[in-house]
Amino acid sequence: MNVLLRLATAVCLGVSGYVHAQLYVGGYRVIPVIGPAFLLQAAGALAVAILVLAGGPPLIRLAAAGLAAGALAGFALSRTTGLFGFSERGFQPAPQALVSVLAEVAVLVLVAVAFFRARRSPQVRGAVDVEDRAGTPHGPG
Repeated sequence: MNVLLRLATAVCLGVSGYVHAQLYVGGYRVIPVIGPAFLLQAAGALAVAILVLAGGPPLIRLAAAGLAAGALAGFALSRTTGLFGFSERGFQPAPQALVSVLAEVAVLVLVAVAFFRARRSPQVRGAVDVEDRAGTPHGPG
């Protein structure tokens, strides 16, 4: 993952973690199950953000995507069927809900971009090598 993708992924995941920590301290800590889940999300997101920034292995990118996807799933459930008896409406609390959703979607997009770039790189290098070999004169010219 190139440095810019790593930095952007780490920042977005860190923002998600910060928002969850802020909401936990701001009152979610007293909500059974949801409070501890917010604390775990915050701690996990911040820890994985640091590991992504440090250039951890590809498995760390999957952990980042998993944390973001899990937070988005929790968000969707809390606004539809409810989650452990907890429900909210729309993008409340504002602006934290919107910031969190945007950051988590960005993490998923950035991890996907890094994944597809990594998968494509060997193919692109191979194609360039073939062109170089085909374009290079062989023998006396």
